[in-house]
Amino acid sequence: MDQLLMGAIAAGSLVAGLFFFRFWHRSRDSFFLFFALSFWLEAANRVALAVVVGSREDGALIYSVRLVAYGLILLAIWQKNRR
Repeated sequence: MDQLLMGAIAAGSLVAGLFFFRFWHRSRDSFFLFFALSFWLEAANRVALAVVVGSREDGALIYSVRLVAYGLILLAIWQKNRR
């Protein structure tokens, strides 16, 4: 059941990333590109978590990838409000 839910979350994150990528493609605003990259990192993180046998969500590597993904979102918001 856990792998099924991880796959659903990964698919949702991938679709959300494609959604933001489409907006970036139309507007060329880096805000949308950072959001797309963040969601794709989260999707890859969930796939890795589901595929690697014995991996746990409280591992340092899993958290570091999430930290980078959420850092990209914060960077996008900061850059958008800076101008």
